[in-house]
Amino acid sequence: MRPAQLLTILDREFASTRDGHHTPVMLWGPPGVGKSDMIRQTGERHGAPVIDVRLSQMEPSDLRGIPFRNGEYVEWAAPAILPNAQRHGPSGILFLDEITSAPPSVSAAAYQLILDRRLGEYEVPDGWAIFAAGNRQGDRGVTYTMPAPLANRFSHFDVDTHLDDWVAWAYQHGIDERVIAFLRFRPELLFDFDPAHNPVAFPSPRSWEFAHRSLQKFGDHAGLLQGALQACVGPAAGIELTAFCNSLDKMPDLDDIVTGKPVPVPEEIDLQYAVAAALVGRAIRAQGGAQAVETTGHILNYARGFPQREMGVMLVSDLHRAIGESLFQVPEFATWANAVADVMLYE
Repeated sequence: MRPAQLLTILDREFASTRDGHHTPVMLWGPPGVGKSDMIRQTGERHGAPVIDVRLSQMEPSDLRGIPFRNGEYVEWAAPAILPNAQRHGPSGILFLDEITSAPPSVSAAAYQLILDRRLGEYEVPDGWAIFAAGNRQGDRGVTYTMPAPLANRFSHFDVDTHLDDWVAWAYQHGIDERVIAFLRFRPELLFDFDPAHNPVAFPSPRSWEFAHRSLQKFGDHAGLLQGALQACVGPAAGIELTAFCNSLDKMPDLDDIVTGKPVPVPEEIDLQYAVAAALVGRAIRAQGGAQAVETTGHILNYARGFPQREMGVMLVSDLHRAIGESLFQVPEFATWANAVADVMLYE
């Protein structure tokens, strides 16, 4: 299932705790596809704390707590890491990360916590959702087969990669537009992991964020940039991204485009992707300013000039995901939409 759909599911599962309809959710997927990040995003959107418990680093007693004598009886002191309404708040997310890497003895200790929302005398507060994530056995991670009793305590979702969803996330988080443009140009490299070869560095949504960071640190050092990018996304993808960035000195003047001056569209397809990504970034940065509508209008006019109209549709689609419904209020939008109506409706 694509990330945008899973985020909606996580939102609704979190909200359902108030009505007692929450079902613990298990996200499955290979490393680097954003499982943990989606759960953290859910907490951020709801202003709720996320308690990240790594079961792979625990012993069964770490969950059950420590026994102590109270008169003639033995009671258990619940671990402080588990959600407590007084200390952590009335609602939040208990996130059991790397659950498939936990030894069976630890998984067994989690059975009651996950389904019954209690462990001995401890009870998970009513407003807290339970989410978990882990790798599949074929992903070459340290994994155990999830026991059937534990699996039956979750609803299960496979996390797929989806370029449009990643691009929307990337614009929201200020990812370098060169990385976005490159992946629009080479979409198959968003995630390229072959567990049979067990590579150390490989392209994934997580490692492309690392590549963004390398461009900020080593972009002005030609001797180091390619090696730094290869260290993030692997040898082949690192070389391709370096070559892509080096070709951008032929880019048209973006300032001329956003001020409405006539600027020809470059003939090279890779440069067209780069221009499209950069213009979306310009529109995002213009939002809230006095020139926002004018800037967006000039970008829409430029989008009509791409020889392949699908390129302009991609640009405007990314623009809509980035700035929302305000795009429809820009006068030039109607002109652009009429110009590409047959592409939008029939192709």
